[in-house]
Amino acid sequence: MSRIRFSAVEESMNRTPLVIETPKGGVTAYFGENVFGLDAMRQFLSEEAFESVEAASVSGARLDRKMADQIAAGMKAWAISKGANHYTHWFQPLTGSTAEKHDAFFEPIPGGRAIERFGGNQLVQQEPDASSFPNGGIRNTFEARGYTAWDPSSPAFIIGDTLCIPTIFVSYTGEALDFKTPLMRALSALDNAAVEVCQYFDKNVTKVSATLGWEQEYFLVDEALHNARPDLAISGRTLFGAAPAKGQQLEDHYFGSIPDRVTSFMRDLEIEAHKLGIPIKTRHNEVAPNQFECAPVYEEINIAVDHNQLLVDLMHRIGRRHNFRVLLHEKPFAGVNGSGKHNNWSLATNTGKNLLSPGKTPKTNMQFLTFFINTIKAFHDNADLLRATIASAGNDHRLGANEAPPAIMSVFLGTQLSAVLDELEEKVKAGKMTTEEKTALKLNIGKIPDILLDNTDRNRTSPFAFTGNKFEFRAVGSSANCAGPMTVLNTIMADQLEKFKAEVDKQIDKGMDKDEAILKVLREYIVASKRIRFEGNGYGEEWVKEAKKRGLNNFKTTPEALEAWMRKDFVQLFERNGVLSEREQHARYEIYLETYVKKIQIEGRVLGDLAVNHIIPTALQYQNMLINNVRGLKEVLGASEFKKAGAIQLEMISEISERVANIKNGVDAMTEERKKANNIDDWQKKAYAYCNKVKPYFDQIRENIDKLEMIVADEAWPFPKYRELLFTK
Repeated sequence: MSRIRFSAVEESMNRTPLVIETPKGGVTAYFGENVFGLDAMRQFLSEEAFESVEAASVSGARLDRKMADQIAAGMKAWAISKGANHYTHWFQPLTGSTAEKHDAFFEPIPGGRAIERFGGNQLVQQEPDASSFPNGGIRNTFEARGYTAWDPSSPAFIIGDTLCIPTIFVSYTGEALDFKTPLMRALSALDNAAVEVCQYFDKNVTKVSATLGWEQEYFLVDEALHNARPDLAISGRTLFGAAPAKGQQLEDHYFGSIPDRVTSFMRDLEIEAHKLGIPIKTRHNEVAPNQFECAPVYEEINIAVDHNQLLVDLMHRIGRRHNFRVLLHEKPFAGVNGSGKHNNWSLATNTGKNLLSPGKTPKTNMQFLTFFINTIKAFHDNADLLRATIASAGNDHRLGANEAPPAIMSVFLGTQLSAVLDELEEKVKAGKMTTEEKTALKLNIGKIPDILLDNTDRNRTSPFAFTGNKFEFRAVGSSANCAGPMTVLNTIMADQLEKFKAEVDKQIDKGMDKDEAILKVLREYIVASKRIRFEGNGYGEEWVKEAKKRGLNNFKTTPEALEAWMRKDFVQLFERNGVLSEREQHARYEIYLETYVKKIQIEGRVLGDLAVNHIIPTALQYQNMLINNVRGLKEVLGASEFKKAGAIQLEMISEISERVANIKNGVDAMTEERKKANNIDDWQKKAYAYCNKVKPYFDQIRENIDKLEMIVADEAWPFPKYRELLFTK
């Protein structure tokens, strides 16, 4: 094999696991030790300062500057005691990753000396450059000012020698330039709306928090092999590669024995995650070779999102420590499953109740049904917007590819709960129910917990499935920030609950009994949202036809899915809930289109470079070897004997010429289409041009490269192959 490829494979084969010693005392001895959590705050803050932070965290109360100075002093003392000498505002710009600018605690003072200083001003607010991050036209290059502001509800933490302070990121004029700001607005709107509805059932409920448990899928590839594949290193996925003889068809990797080297990486990751308070609990092999998953215990959504973003950063850092590269692209390898980030969403009250978990009485189950049915109605009315939240260049390869939920948005409930809703729809008539009907309905509602005991089936083909006490949004891509889809889900739920309360109150004002009014409105919602419910195989072509009959959209590409962002009804939805202004929403739409274009653009440039400068020369060099072989055979065997003996070589020579021509012509045509697309100023039109005119050449070029890989001698092929990338530990 080629020198570079041989070196990479040999280096990978010689890897030995990095032995990681688990700290003594078990996880409980070090969990959260690098977090400025409640215990640390009690130790380093005055009672007054502690109560101020707690109030700001729970209710959003403002901190006065004097108190901020006290908190900053305590936080600095704690950080220095842990070995920190720098601090940073840690935020989540619309790049999809996190950002940080480190400043030292020290300040010089007269006399050539220095002191450690970190006050309330540095804690509460900083001013990074807003023009250098994606802003969708909100900020011009010459208008650089933007602000990060401390989020007291998410605890500060230490990585290495730096105190990291979670913050929001907004422009000088107040527009959100990050993922966290709109998420926090959505959570506030949901809290207010959900508490109002909870008051129908329990007057003790004063706060409702949305919770999230994410499941992070990822691939591990040896660092040397990764570096020998420029397409993987630059674009995050392999743009060519013939399928190995063995992929995932034997289904032997899923939940299989974890390789020692991978276990060492996982153990190291978990230790560092636990020190940062990230409650990672689960790890296992996923379906595809070299694919794995980790998952935490659920948390309040704002914390869960921060923890996921922090974990992603940890994965990359620790992966390098173990000579791995972590791949979070939704489809890094063709022919095997891609990676998602399942978002398990639910609602919890200050009284300890999960609103999506049935209770033991008709009253508590009425509450369950209220939030359960409203969730379905919210999903139904805003399905296109939810589809837009998961749209990306990477996820386009995965959605609907018989490995992930389809691009058609639907809800799975399970046969038992579907039967409950059908019966509720049937029994609750317009107008008043008889005493017998009320009694029968209450008895049936009271049986919901017993029904759910046997409701263990799951539909892995559903984008949004109820799984016992939560809804699982399975369609989110592995590289996505959970805040995007969770902002939308919580916004539409807040909006729906407000509508529900208004409709119920209207019926009560007309003299209808409260329970009867609730059931009447719920029945209307069941009927109105019935088309979104689907219990069958989401992978089947039958569902595509059925969904079309039901009037459900099937947006297969990112540009068409993203158009929902600027639909008038969705713009109004965000504005009336105080989550995003029209200006902020348009900025996001433009940023998502621009990101899509740039990713396809990069892939096209990398593919063209590797095809013309590496693949074609390799194929021609091998072809020349075959030609010399043919000439030698003719000399040795003579023309008559050669006609039989040289047929195979001639056929190979001919096919190489054909494949090389196809690749070169494809690259040239793709480059011309890319040039045309680059001259388009409108981001929407440019995105469609890249999607419909540039991207189709990728598969054509790839098919010919993959055929050449199976013709050219293994020792001559310049890049690590799938069998090496996927099966070398």
